[in-house]
Amino acid sequence: MGIDAVQLSKAVSHALRHEPWLYELELDEEGWTSVGSLLMALRQESPAWGNLSEADLAEMIRSSSKQRHELASGRIRALYGHSIPGKLSKTPAAPPACLFHGTSPASVAAIRNDGLLPMARQYVHLSIDRETAMAVGRRKAPEPIILIVRAQDAHNAGVRFYQGNEKVWLADRVTSEFIE
Repeated sequence: MGIDAVQLSKAVSHALRHEPWLYELELDEEGWTSVGSLLMALRQESPAWGNLSEADLAEMIRSSSKQRHELASGRIRALYGHSIPGKLSKTPAAPPACLFHGTSPASVAAIRNDGLLPMARQYVHLSIDRETAMAVGRRKAPEPIILIVRAQDAHNAGVRFYQGNEKVWLADRVTSEFIE
Protein backbone atom coordinates (compact mmCIF):
# COMPACT_ATOMS: atom_id res chain seq x y z
CA MET A 1 0.00 0.00 0.00
CA GLY A 2 2.89 2.47 0.58
CA ILE A 3 0.65 4.46 2.91
CA ASP A 4 0.82 4.27 6.71
CA ALA A 5 -2.41 2.40 7.39
CA VAL A 6 -2.43 3.33 11.08
CA GLN A 7 -2.13 7.06 10.37
CA LEU A 8 -4.74 6.78 7.64
CA SER A 9 -7.13 4.94 9.96
CA LYS A 10 -6.68 7.61 12.64
CA ALA A 11 -7.38 10.40 10.14
CA VAL A 12 -10.43 8.62 8.70
CA SER A 13 -11.74 7.94 12.21
CA HIS A 14 -11.28 11.57 13.18
CA ALA A 15 -13.08 12.72 10.05
CA LEU A 16 -15.98 10.28 10.29
CA ARG A 17 -16.38 9.91 14.06
CA HIS A 18 -15.45 13.19 15.66
CA GLU A 19 -15.13 16.33 13.51
CA PRO A 20 -16.44 15.85 9.97
CA TRP A 21 -16.95 19.60 9.63
CA LEU A 22 -13.17 20.16 9.78
CA TYR A 23 -12.92 18.08 6.62
CA GLU A 24 -16.00 19.74 5.09
CA LEU A 25 -17.81 16.40 5.07
CA GLU A 26 -21.56 15.93 5.29
CA LEU A 27 -22.68 12.72 7.00
CA ASP A 28 -26.15 11.32 6.43
CA GLU A 29 -28.33 10.01 9.28
CA GLU A 30 -26.41 6.70 9.27
CA GLY A 31 -22.97 8.34 9.16
CA TRP A 32 -22.24 7.76 5.46
CA THR A 33 -20.38 10.20 3.24
CA SER A 34 -19.07 9.86 -0.29
CA VAL A 35 -15.65 8.29 -0.74
CA GLY A 36 -14.80 11.06 -3.22
CA SER A 37 -15.44 13.77 -0.63
CA LEU A 38 -13.35 11.97 1.98
CA LEU A 39 -10.49 11.36 -0.47
CA MET A 40 -10.48 15.03 -1.49
CA ALA A 41 -10.36 16.12 2.15
CA LEU A 42 -7.58 13.67 3.06
CA ARG A 43 -5.49 14.64 0.01
CA GLN A 44 -5.66 18.25 1.22
CA GLU A 45 -4.80 17.16 4.76
CA SER A 46 -1.45 15.57 3.93
CA PRO A 47 0.92 15.73 0.94
CA ALA A 48 1.71 12.03 1.59
CA TRP A 49 -1.90 11.27 0.63
CA GLY A 50 -1.83 13.13 -2.69
CA ASN A 51 -2.54 9.92 -4.62
CA LEU A 52 -4.80 8.31 -2.03
CA SER A 53 -7.43 6.10 -3.67
CA GLU A 54 -10.54 4.15 -2.76
CA ALA A 55 -8.40 1.01 -3.07
CA ASP A 56 -6.11 2.40 -0.34
CA LEU A 57 -9.11 2.96 1.93
CA ALA A 58 -10.37 -0.56 1.20
CA GLU A 59 -6.97 -2.03 2.04
CA MET A 60 -6.78 0.01 5.27
CA ILE A 61 -10.21 -1.34 6.29
CA ARG A 62 -9.38 -4.92 5.27
CA SER A 63 -6.07 -4.99 7.15
CA SER A 64 -7.33 -3.36 10.35
CA SER A 65 -7.86 -5.62 13.35
CA LYS A 66 -10.54 -3.30 14.74
CA GLN A 67 -12.96 -3.01 11.79
CA ARG A 68 -13.98 0.58 12.51
CA HIS A 69 -15.06 1.54 8.99
CA GLU A 70 -17.28 0.29 6.20
CA LEU A 71 -17.16 0.93 2.44
CA ALA A 72 -20.17 0.32 0.17
CA SER A 73 -21.32 1.68 -3.18
CA GLY A 74 -18.93 4.63 -3.27
CA ARG A 75 -19.69 5.61 0.34
CA ILE A 76 -17.81 5.20 3.62
CA ARG A 77 -18.73 5.43 7.28
CA ALA A 78 -17.40 4.72 10.75
CA LEU A 79 -19.27 1.84 12.36
CA TYR A 80 -19.05 3.07 15.95
CA GLY A 81 -17.24 5.45 18.29
CA HIS A 82 -18.92 8.67 17.23
CA SER A 83 -18.73 11.77 19.39
CA ILE A 84 -20.39 14.15 16.94
CA PRO A 85 -23.52 16.01 18.05
CA GLY A 86 -26.82 14.30 17.28
CA LYS A 87 -27.27 10.57 17.24
CA LEU A 88 -26.62 8.49 14.16
CA SER A 89 -29.39 6.10 13.26
CA LYS A 90 -28.73 2.46 14.14
CA THR A 91 -30.97 -0.57 13.70
CA PRO A 92 -31.75 -2.34 17.00
CA ALA A 93 -30.73 -6.00 17.16
CA ALA A 94 -30.93 -8.84 19.68
CA PRO A 95 -27.54 -9.12 21.44
CA PRO A 96 -25.74 -12.24 22.67
CA ALA A 97 -26.61 -13.40 26.19
CA CYS A 98 -23.58 -11.67 27.73
CA LEU A 99 -21.34 -8.82 26.67
CA PHE A 100 -18.29 -7.35 28.40
CA HIS A 101 -17.07 -3.87 29.29
CA GLY A 102 -13.51 -3.00 30.33
CA THR A 103 -13.10 -0.02 32.63
CA SER A 104 -10.82 1.47 35.25
CA PRO A 105 -11.16 0.47 38.91
CA ALA A 106 -11.90 4.13 39.68
CA SER A 107 -15.05 4.01 37.52
CA VAL A 108 -16.63 0.89 39.00
CA ALA A 109 -18.46 2.63 41.87
CA ALA A 110 -20.09 5.15 39.50
CA ILE A 111 -21.07 2.37 37.10
CA ARG A 112 -22.60 0.32 39.94
CA ASN A 113 -24.61 3.41 40.88
CA ASP A 114 -25.51 4.92 37.49
CA GLY A 115 -25.01 2.03 35.06
CA LEU A 116 -23.05 2.30 31.83
CA LEU A 117 -23.54 5.65 30.12
CA PRO A 118 -22.22 6.74 26.71
CA MET A 119 -20.23 9.61 28.28
CA ALA A 120 -18.61 11.56 25.37
CA ARG A 121 -19.74 8.98 22.80
CA GLN A 122 -23.15 8.38 21.27
CA TYR A 123 -23.44 4.85 22.60
CA VAL A 124 -22.06 2.59 25.33
CA HIS A 125 -19.45 0.27 23.77
CA LEU A 126 -19.52 -3.40 24.74
CA SER A 127 -17.34 -6.31 23.63
CA ILE A 128 -18.32 -9.85 22.70
CA ASP A 129 -15.38 -11.36 24.60
CA ARG A 130 -13.25 -10.72 27.67
CA GLU A 131 -10.06 -10.31 25.61
CA THR A 132 -11.45 -7.38 23.61
CA ALA A 133 -12.89 -5.80 26.78
CA MET A 134 -9.47 -6.19 28.45
CA ALA A 135 -7.75 -4.44 25.52
CA VAL A 136 -10.27 -1.59 25.71
CA GLY A 137 -9.96 -1.39 29.50
CA ARG A 138 -6.17 -1.11 29.29
CA ARG A 139 -6.64 2.24 27.56
CA LYS A 140 -8.22 3.41 30.83
CA ALA A 141 -6.07 1.63 33.44
CA PRO A 142 -3.11 -0.78 33.53
CA GLU A 143 -5.22 -3.29 35.51
CA PRO A 144 -8.77 -2.84 34.18
CA ILE A 145 -11.93 -4.31 35.65
CA ILE A 146 -14.02 -6.42 33.29
CA LEU A 147 -17.75 -6.06 33.84
CA ILE A 148 -20.23 -8.64 32.57
CA VAL A 149 -23.40 -7.25 31.04
CA ARG A 150 -26.40 -9.56 30.99
CA ALA A 151 -27.30 -8.25 27.55
CA GLN A 152 -30.13 -10.61 26.71
CA ASP A 153 -31.85 -9.86 30.04
CA ALA A 154 -31.39 -6.13 29.44
CA HIS A 155 -32.70 -6.47 25.88
CA ASN A 156 -35.76 -8.37 27.15
CA ALA A 157 -36.35 -5.51 29.62
CA GLY A 158 -36.32 -2.93 26.80
CA VAL A 159 -32.69 -1.82 26.53
CA ARG A 160 -31.84 -1.24 22.87
CA PHE A 161 -28.68 -2.85 21.49
CA TYR A 162 -27.05 -2.35 18.10
CA GLN A 163 -24.30 -4.37 16.45
CA GLY A 164 -21.24 -2.19 15.78
CA ASN A 165 -19.12 -4.90 14.13
CA GLU A 166 -18.18 -8.53 14.81
CA LYS A 167 -16.63 -7.71 18.20
CA VAL A 168 -18.42 -4.54 19.32
CA TRP A 169 -22.03 -4.03 20.37
CA LEU A 170 -23.56 -0.68 21.24
CA ALA A 171 -26.30 0.33 23.66
CA ASP A 172 -27.98 3.62 24.50
CA ARG A 173 -27.41 2.92 28.20
CA VAL A 174 -27.24 -0.15 30.45
CA THR A 175 -28.65 0.19 33.95
CA SER A 176 -26.70 -1.29 36.87
CA GLU A 177 -29.20 -4.11 37.47
CA PHE A 178 -27.79 -5.88 34.37
CA ILE A 179 -24.11 -5.44 35.25
CA GLU A 180 -21.99 -7.92 37.23
